[in-house]
Amino acid sequence: MRAVVASQAGGPEVLAVTDRPDPEPGPGELVVELAAAGVNFIDTYLRSGVYPADHPHVPGSEGAGVVVGVGEGVTGVSEGDHVAWESAPGSYAERVVVPADRAVPVPDAVPLVTAAALVLQGLTAHYLVTSTYAVRDGDDVLLHAGAGGVGLLATQLAVSRGARVITTVGGAEKEELSRGAGASDVVHYRELDDLTADLPRVVRDLTGGAGVHVVYDGVGKDTFDASLASLRRRGMLVLFGGSSGQVPPFDIQRLNRAGSLFLTRPTLADYVATRDELLARSTELFAAVEDGTLDVRVGATYPLDDAAEAHRALEGRRTTGKVLLVP
Repeated sequence: MRAVVASQAGGPEVLAVTDRPDPEPGPGELVVELAAAGVNFIDTYLRSGVYPADHPHVPGSEGAGVVVGVGEGVTGVSEGDHVAWESAPGSYAERVVVPADRAVPVPDAVPLVTAAALVLQGLTAHYLVTSTYAVRDGDDVLLHAGAGGVGLLATQLAVSRGARVITTVGGAEKEELSRGAGASDVVHYRELDDLTADLPRVVRDLTGGAGVHVVYDGVGKDTFDASLASLRRRGMLVLFGGSSGQVPPFDIQRLNRAGSLFLTRPTLADYVATRDELLARSTELFAAVEDGTLDVRVGATYPLDDAAEAHRALEGRRTTGKVLLVP
């Protein structure tokens, strides 16, 4: 089989396709013929060395495809079944070994490419909006990168729960996508002279001076201070990523001075820690796709040979919706 390999820690140029032996399923495992693999920021962190990883390694953890091998002790799954997953290392490959307890069944009505685009970012959007800060009817929400994969899905989920969603985007095309997902107000952050000072002012103008109940921030270093300053009293900043870099240590007393604020740094693994929770969240997401209440946008599709370009596009913030690799 063909697989993308990160030969060493570094930039996208370290990614190259190589031939590897076809994998065999071990006990409790599936082998899945890939339909599409998701490209996510964590893949770039592991490739570059921001997060520790062994090199060489096959990047990727998310995808969907058709089961072609079933390991010993696996029940309820057969060859030919359609499955998706969010945590199977080595997913940038034509065949992927997937732990059976992390594979979720894909309904017949949901295309495999859609499933691959939904799993990680959809589960992330779901836990953010329903669990980390459970959005309620009438809440004001600020969501950064509103035209990104998580942003478009989280906007739809928050609006469906009765929230007013304000997003930040990088241009007119992204504003159109964000509004299409249900955002009521969209801020072009590149048009602000000073993001830290100007964004909170805009947000407070839109909320009658109060600020928002919650900020969902996957950008990190560049937006952190503006996010804190945009919250109302006892508001919550949900810092779920760092596409612009990691937030440096800060004085925790800032939280009480700004109005007894809450700050949390969640990760998906803790919200799908059990198979029951994984299945409950994925079942809700697939049902929303089937009934038309959740639209999954695939922004770009690249062949495995162009994995480096997919990483460049993601890191350069040139993407909207989901980025996928296909065999």
